Formats: sequence, structure tokens, C-alpha cells
Amino acid sequence: MPKPSQTPTSAIPTPYYVIFAMYEPCLTTLGFLGALLDPKGTYDKQAPWPNGAQPPDDFPLATRITITQLGHVCGLLGLLNICLLSTARAHLSLQPALQEKIVSALLTPLLIGDFLHLYLTLWALGEQRWDVQNWSPMLIVTVVLGLTLLVPRVMWKLGIGRYVDSRDGHNPKP
Repeated sequence: MPKPSQTPTSAIPTPYYVIFAMYEPCLTTLGFLGALLDPKGTYDKQAPWPNGAQPPDDFPLATRITITQLGHVCGLLGLLNICLLSTARAHLSLQPALQEKIVSALLTPLLIGDFLHLYLTLWALGEQRWDVQNWSPMLIVTVVLGLTLLVPRVMWKLGIGRYVDSRDGHNPKP
């Protein structure tokens, strides 16, 4: 992040770029590969099974397709991050106000998605939502890694360590 005395000149400085164009796509790619290579394992490990029961051996085709498609969507979101953020950094570096608008158009729905993902996960767990000691390791990792993306997105929206046109722009507003 820039030193407090420096005015940021990029809406997507290196720390945010590393998080959203490298770290997040790595996570989404791993999620995609996990769902593609082991859809049943991915499904079975999503949440704790009631009363310590083991998941059924039967794995319906519809479930396999749904898990694989969900993994694909995760991977696609990571690819979009890489493409849009790399393009914004490379081609809009001299136009930080426009860069900020483009990056915001990507990160705003992802931030909404972060909150909804956390809320819907906890909602879907029902009575087990606060029984964290019985959560599956994959569920714990999913929630924790989700927070590692939510927090920097909130920081970005708050303008921490990045160019904000309304604050840093040199064009006086009428």
C-alpha cells in the first residue's frame, strides 16, 4: 500500500492485484479442478453429515453435473478476474478514474457475492450453523477463504490504499 503521504495513482495497486488477479483465481481454479477431478468427494465434504453418518455410495448423475457446473463457474470467475484486472492495469494506468470505474464494476458484484455466499452457507446449515466444531474441514476452509476475499474487497470499496477519483482526482468538481 502507498505511504500515507503519497497519493495513490492506481485503482488496482499491486497488493489488490495480487489478491484479486492471482490469489483468487488460484483458489477458484483449485475449486474447479477439485470438482472436475473428484465431484463425489467435493459433494461429500461440503458439510457435516447428520449424526456422524457416512455419505451414501450412490452419486446421482444430476448431482455430478451440478457439482461439475458449479466448479466451472468458480473457475470462470477467476479467469474473469485475471482478464479484467490485467487489462485495466495495462491499458488504463494513465486514466485512473476510468480504471476505478471498471474495477468497481467487477469487484462490486463479487463483494455482494461474498456476503451472500457467507449468508447462504450459514442459512443452508440450519441448526448446525453455529456448531463449528462439527463442520467439515472443507466447510471451514470455504468460509475462512471467503473471508480472505471479502475483507480486501471491503477495504477496496472503502478506498484504502488505492486511487479514489472523488478523493484523489485533480479535476475540481463544480
